This record gives sequence, C-alpha cells and structure tokens, in this order.
Amino acid sequence: MPAQGAPNGVDSDGVYDLVCVGFGPASLAIAVAIHDNCIPARVLYLERQHEFKWHGGMLLPDARMQISFLKDLATLRDPRSHFTFLNYLKSKNRLVAFTNLSTFLPLREEYNDYLTWCASHFDQYVRYSQETLRIFPAKSVHGRVVAWDILSKNVGTNEMTTVCARHVVVAVGGKPKVPTALSGSSPNSPVVHSSSYSHTIPKMLADKHKSSHVAVIGGGQSAAEIFNDLQNRFDNICVSLYTGDSALRPSDDSPFVNEIFDPDRVDEFYDLPSEAREETLQRNKSTNYGVVRPELLDRLYELMYHQRLHEPDESKWQYKIIPRREVIGYDKQEDGRARLKLRDTLNGDRMLSDTAFDLMIVGTGYIRNAHVAMLESTKDLLETDKYDIGRDYRVKYRKDAVADNCGIWLQGCCQESHGLSDTLLSILAVRGGEMVKSIFLKPQEQSVGGCKQL
Repeated sequence: MPAQGAPNGVDSDGVYDLVCVGFGPASLAIAVAIHDNCIPARVLYLERQHEFKWHGGMLLPDARMQISFLKDLATLRDPRSHFTFLNYLKSKNRLVAFTNLSTFLPLREEYNDYLTWCASHFDQYVRYSQETLRIFPAKSVHGRVVAWDILSKNVGTNEMTTVCARHVVVAVGGKPKVPTALSGSSPNSPVVHSSSYSHTIPKMLADKHKSSHVAVIGGGQSAAEIFNDLQNRFDNICVSLYTGDSALRPSDDSPFVNEIFDPDRVDEFYDLPSEAREETLQRNKSTNYGVVRPELLDRLYELMYHQRLHEPDESKWQYKIIPRREVIGYDKQEDGRARLKLRDTLNGDRMLSDTAFDLMIVGTGYIRNAHVAMLESTKDLLETDKYDIGRDYRVKYRKDAVADNCGIWLQGCCQESHGLSDTLLSILAVRGGEMVKSIFLKPQEQSVGGCKQL
C-alpha cells in the first residue's frame, strides 16, 4: 500500500494535505483513487461511527443492490485496480461461485462486506468515533486562508480534538428525515427511522409471544423492504403500510433511463440553467425517489393476493397497504399505543387510523444539509450568500479570501447542481478520481509517482 501519510501523518507545520469529514463510500472512493494513483499525500479521515458500516440499519436478508457491481469504487475509472468488486470476490475465493449466480446485483450485505474490505486497507488513516462539529479558517498568508481547523468530538468520551488541513472534503451523508408531526425527543418515542431499523426493531419486538401492530410510513424502496421484512421475520405482528400516493410505484431502471447516471451526464446537468436543472430533477424523480423495484412490488402483490385468497375482507388482513393517506401526526393512548392522524390526499379529509399501533417505522428519506452548520464560520469568505459549488465540487470562496492551494469540497449534498447521481453510488469511482485530480494535481501534470494519469 502506498503511504497516505507521513510517519506522523502531518507535515512539519502539523498540517494535513487532506482531511475527509466522513468515511463512507464517497470518501472511500477518494482514498482508493489516491492509492491507485500513488499520490504521496498526508490524509486523515474522520468518521462518526465506531467502525466502517454502510447503511447498517438496512442490511436486510435477501435485499439486493439496485445498481450493477461494475459501478463499484474503481472499475469505471480503472478496471485493473486492486479495489474492484471482482478482485474482492477473488480475494474471498468466491469469484467462480458468484459468476454462477448470473447476476449483476449482489446482495446488499455482500456489497457492504466489499466496502468494508476496501475500508480495511486504510485503517491507519481513519479516526473512528469522531463527530465533526465545525470547520474554521485556520491560517492566513497575506490575508488569504491557507488552511482549515477541523473541530471534532469523540462520541464515546466527548473529548474535543482539532486537526488542521489545507484541503477538506465534507462527505457526511444524510441525516434521517422524520416528518415534523412524528418527530420527538422522548426516548420512549414509538417512531423509528428506517436507518436504524435492523438495530432497533429486534429489541423492540423481542417478545415473540406478544401480538403487536406496526405502521410503516412511506412509499419508497426502504418502506417496501421493511414491510416485506417484517412479514418474513415476525409471525405475530400486524403490519400496515401507509403511502400518500395512490399506489406503490415502480422504479425505472431501463437502459436508456439509466444513462441519467452515466458519469459524463454530470457535465451536461451542471451546465444547465437553474430552472432547467429543477425540471430535469423532477422529470427523473421516478428513477430513485418514492419508488420500488418492480420485482419487490411483484412479491408484495403476491402476498396481498394470498391473503385475499383466504379472506375477502381486507379489513381483517394481517398485512395491509393503505394508499392515499398522509400521516400528519398521532394520538398517544393511555395504553401506550398510538392512533395515526391521517389526511386523505385525494379530498383532504382527516381521520384517525382504525388501528392503534405499538410502533411506527418511517421510510421518509434523508436531509443533506449538515455542511451548512459545519461551515458556518466560513460564510464570510463565500462569493455569494450561499454555498455555490464548482463543477469539481469545490465550494466557491472569494479568490482574495482563500488561497488557490486551499479549499473545501462537498460530496453527497450537491444534487441541485450536479444531478441525481450525486447522492448515489453510480459514479463514485469516476468522481473519486475527479476529486483527487482537483485537489492534488495541476492541469499540466500527466502522472504522479510513475502511476497513470487520473
């Protein structure tokens, strides 16, 4: 492994070349690109989790990836990389067996193992259990910022630490989005976000002799997977899925539509006027948001049909899908259960759910604005009053305020400027290379350390 750090990880001034805030797939793709291109950079990765884990709360049995394994951390940039999914399979002695599956879509738990395998190569450069709080301008030369201080907290000990870097990548992922009417700070709240489903549900439904009622709220892939998993995992619960749409809708991953996620489409999208960007995002929404893989829809419909075979009265079904109902709150009862406050999305009528629920699981997505608070201390350096992002994902600070060899880059929160693929895995390999080129290589440089050009 080429070094991603000096013996002490920093230069003589105690400054890293790069600090990545967050060590999920986006930062991992950057680490892989640095390795593949033999860049002798001093790099540190700060990660809030105590170990590498990709969507640990949704690693459900039999859940498959929604993209081809060829869109891994390296293949589309360099198929000969050590970090391709195929090389991972070879190293695990599963390559031949995997080919016998005749699929491009591995199990999600296997892909998490692949990502964990990749991450293990960089353990010496990662500080886990570190939650980054703020990023400040640190050093100035002739009035221009030349480095940043990154303040983080150990989530176990609350100990504060500050490190300094010339370049910073903020790639912290999304925060669970819970509808305001359902959010609450109570530790006994009956509301669970899908992101913690696998960790919390087995504990909350541990009593296998107790009959429980569970509501699943949402109409996308996560909600549908949870609805399906609850039926397979627990025999003694009744589950109702609520969606505001008139039906669960299929995702569109047909070949022509999938070209939306091609790496070169980012250029095309970025060059569009703002109104055209918004229209394009809305038009392509069915590829990723509020939709379900067709094969899962088929499975769920078959399950509903099987109930209809034995019980014509839908109100008596153990598992229900209830369309056109927006959940706008809930009333807690004396027994601890909750009735949902519902709004008919067709006519606006309001009502309470017939069923009182022990638990509500929301699959309502994520908010991707963590960078705003993190970068509060840099606002005065911006070119405008908002975080405008360059094509290379670099925050546009004033040239008279920030040196050319210093900057902050954003990942996973640039959908409005870079398109739908920004929050997805599809272009990580190529984007990782672009990020490394933007941060470390001057345009005239053809190679680094004898390695090929990015």
